[in-house]
Amino acid sequence: MPSSTSRPEQIISVAVPVPGLGLLSYRVPDEWPRPPKGARVLVPLGGRKTAGCVVDPDGTRPDTAELRDVIQIVDDTPFLPAAIVDLALWVGDYYASGPGEALAVAMPPSSREGKADSFRTETVAELVLEPAPGDPPRGLKQREALALLRSEPGLSLQTLVKRGVSTATMRSLASRGMVTLRDEVRERDPFAAGNTGQGGHWSITHPVHAARELTSEQADALTALRTAAARREFKTVVLHGVTGSGKTELYLRLASEVIAAGRRVLMLVPEIALTPSMAGGFRARFGARVAIQHSGLSSGERHDQWHRIRRGEIDIVVGTRSAVFAPLEHLGLIVVDEEHESSYKQEESPRYHGRDVAVVRGRMEGALVVLGTATPSLESAANARSGRYDLIRLTKRILDRPLATVRVVDMRKEYAARGPDVAFSTALVAALEDRLAKGEQSLILLNRRGFSTVVFCRECGSSMECPRCSVTLTFHRGARRMRCHYCDYSTPLPRKCGSCGGEYLEQSGFGTERLEADLRTLLPSARIARVDRDTIRKRGAVTQVIADVSAGRIDVLVGTQMIAKGHDFPAVTLVGVVSADVGLGLADFRAAERTFQLLTQVVGRAGRGNIPGEAIVQTLYPDHYSVEAAAAQDYERFFEREIEFRTTLHYPPTTSLINVVIKGRSLDDAMTAAQDLVTRVRNAGAPGKVLGPAPAAIAKIKDEYRVQFFLKMAPGRRRAMRAALDQALAARPDLKRRTIVDVDPVSVL
Repeated sequence: MPSSTSRPEQIISVAVPVPGLGLLSYRVPDEWPRPPKGARVLVPLGGRKTAGCVVDPDGTRPDTAELRDVIQIVDDTPFLPAAIVDLALWVGDYYASGPGEALAVAMPPSSREGKADSFRTETVAELVLEPAPGDPPRGLKQREALALLRSEPGLSLQTLVKRGVSTATMRSLASRGMVTLRDEVRERDPFAAGNTGQGGHWSITHPVHAARELTSEQADALTALRTAAARREFKTVVLHGVTGSGKTELYLRLASEVIAAGRRVLMLVPEIALTPSMAGGFRARFGARVAIQHSGLSSGERHDQWHRIRRGEIDIVVGTRSAVFAPLEHLGLIVVDEEHESSYKQEESPRYHGRDVAVVRGRMEGALVVLGTATPSLESAANARSGRYDLIRLTKRILDRPLATVRVVDMRKEYAARGPDVAFSTALVAALEDRLAKGEQSLILLNRRGFSTVVFCRECGSSMECPRCSVTLTFHRGARRMRCHYCDYSTPLPRKCGSCGGEYLEQSGFGTERLEADLRTLLPSARIARVDRDTIRKRGAVTQVIADVSAGRIDVLVGTQMIAKGHDFPAVTLVGVVSADVGLGLADFRAAERTFQLLTQVVGRAGRGNIPGEAIVQTLYPDHYSVEAAAAQDYERFFEREIEFRTTLHYPPTTSLINVVIKGRSLDDAMTAAQDLVTRVRNAGAPGKVLGPAPAAIAKIKDEYRVQFFLKMAPGRRRAMRAALDQALAARPDLKRRTIVDVDPVSVL
């Protein structure tokens, strides 16, 4: 028994990055200091050791098992601010991932293993004094080295060596007291000259237009946003502005006022490809106190940028969804640009939505949250209509530029007249030739990559399918390979049918690679570039293409959805959309919404300069309400039709949804497990509807069969439904690793 004067036992609660695992309790040795909330510790877990984050430094001893001791305290001070710990705990609970996985997302990748942070150091040379008359430099190399340091103080040894000065020469000068050599931390700066990575040097040399006088709508919007920010209270505002209405200029001006008031700004964009232009605009206005955070940076760049933010050296962070966890203190403004974008939703655990987490962070920190978009998500629009969010509209483009005129081409007529393999309508080809003759630029959108989407046998009719997934393989002509876009399996294009041995293989369907090839034939003098996942694998590739378009070095840009939003190309006067309805046939309740948003966004790329723009939309369903509303650029018409559909069939935003997917070695195995879970959820008193189970739309991915069921409930009953699901999973712990729980899914495929 410990004596009455002995020190109380030190118990801490720790989150470790293990899926679905809750907080664990550990004992801190008596002679050690108690680690603070947000510090990293190394702890034993089973037969191994792992890094964890302290969630509660004043934990209590649980009634059950014997506690194990902490192995090492990595941080004496909080590594993560307490506010970020609390935000990550909310994410882990709401999105059913557990606290450890959520906290891991909040840390830079290099810091998740619990190792001491490593900063890059370089040896720097400084001139101390001129050589004494009786002790001249010994040889030409020493004289050259001293001359270099006189003209450029503080050169690194690495730079000196590149300029022909050896390390031995510098060591000799140091031993004679002529120079000093010291180790200095050199940050890996993604903005540095010569860095061609995502968000690199181009982003700050890209020309940024001087601030124009605001339109009356912009001025009114800025006044309302300024007033909201000045209150230093949580508020969410939907900034619904048509494409080209000047939302970015409002972000910049509002950020300036928030920073002047002593607070900081978080600027979220949906994709890495959009960070260069956005970060460049902020860097041009605010200088070096702008940082970027996204997965396209090197590990070292992310590490150093993160620590600059953590030390308080940064006023503005620009980044993708994970930047919502950036360790900014005194946060006054969060902007979520293109808030409707599905890429804000993470598709692996923790399956959080960056926009929704941004709203929660704003609530926790008393910040203004601005959701900017030309096509609000149904969720944000419904919140604005109910009064939960404020709504500000920008209905006109800056300088009163007209919205692009839109022509819808019925491809059924084109196919009847010219055959089923036609990619470009007569109208679109003529428009492309006209723009090329005038020296204007064009964008062509097809949200499907590859050369042909199906390769099939003419003799037996079988198609080439992925052996690991229940999808057909896409042919990529550049690589001469068939590729699965779900598991990345690939194989050379076969010469014979694998089913019957037939030698006549046909290709059907087309992707962006085929469009590029056809355009090179149709427009042999045009300078053509393509942007899709195949062409941007090399670091900095997107940045270079965007720079080439902006500089007028590209006549026609072909791409998937990543060219459809956020970019401002004043010389683009024509947008062509091939297969505008490619997403309408998907078994997903958001199919029409995605189609409307994508069409509206890409049409908005045309006519942003002095010359009016035109868009040509090719579709098999010209009468579908999403296509009609996008062609008219009429959001209200689309919203009324879509919200009626969602309400009638009980889909978000009028109903809350949880998608549960169970994986198995066979379809029967997955179905049996799913049926058992469904029964247990119903028996646990699920406060809503349980639909299913049934095979998923894509029944097999990566050799695992997939069965899904849906939980539908009133928005206020989500926690009770989660409790019923948690109870069911607790009774079947063997299914935890085989079960995906997606709260508020963006896709149900």
